[in-house]
Amino acid sequence: MKKISFVFSFKNEENNLEELIKRVDTSVKKLKNYNYELIFVNDASDDNSEKILENLQKTYPITIINMSRTFGVGPCVMAGFRHTDGDCIVYMDSDLQDPPEILEKLINEYQSGADVVHTVRTERLGESKIKLILTKIAYKIINFLSDINLPSEAGDFKLISKKALTKILEQKESRPYIRGLSVWVGFKQAYVEYVRKPRHEGKSKFPLFSAGPITQFINGVTAYSLKPLYLGIILGMLSIIFSILLIFYAFYMKFTDIAVPGTAGIIITISFFSGVILLSVGVTGIYIARIFEEVRGRDTYVIKNIKKIN
Repeated sequence: MKKISFVFSFKNEENNLEELIKRVDTSVKKLKNYNYELIFVNDASDDNSEKILENLQKTYPITIINMSRTFGVGPCVMAGFRHTDGDCIVYMDSDLQDPPEILEKLINEYQSGADVVHTVRTERLGESKIKLILTKIAYKIINFLSDINLPSEAGDFKLISKKALTKILEQKESRPYIRGLSVWVGFKQAYVEYVRKPRHEGKSKFPLFSAGPITQFINGVTAYSLKPLYLGIILGMLSIIFSILLIFYAFYMKFTDIAVPGTAGIIITISFFSGVILLSVGVTGIYIARIFEEVRGRDTYVIKNIKKIN
């Protein structure tokens, strides 16, 4: 009998956990020759989530990994991955926007030889049009700048084989971008479409303009490409061309006895070049920061304790 390891990173999801576990349990029981384990990584919740899970441990195969403080989704997911022992791993959010009921489709693709099965959202109910548009633009930018082809509308809900997971865990990244790593690692990739539901209960922990999505976007761009660094070179060349054009324009103004532009032109020129310099320095700074984090070698997370009923 094969085993599926479910990994959930969560923070303050007391209203969703019991319903989530029941639906996962029902979905697995529809499969033949599969059992499961549930790995819940608690990112320092301050509600009753841990107590609820402890009570549910009496009925379901639950392992609770409690972080010493809030470390974020990426590190928590990697911690969960390192404590799995299933033949395949299903990683999903705990807010019930991603339906466990499509598990059978994921397993079918896995049994057909896929090592990574992405879920692709055909619709995202309960989310604003602005968020959907900006998310689509962000994916296009990441795909344009990075060296991987990140599936559009594919989020964190996916199945990963043990073989692919082993290679993912071998990567020593201080800020792991799971969506990118699952594509970068290669192997056979498959896709399952579904309609994403609104949150079952509670509010989103990652509003559109919060640090989480912005950090994820930056990680997605910088973790798999050096192209943004070339942006400074391109802007520098454009600036030189712009400067040459200004020189010719100044000569033209001089020899045609047209009045010399005033301070407005000077301010515009200075602002333009200052923007180019600051943008180039900013992009370079992001990469230097990533180098600093990698060289520092600090642990990406600290586990307070692990609660498991044998």
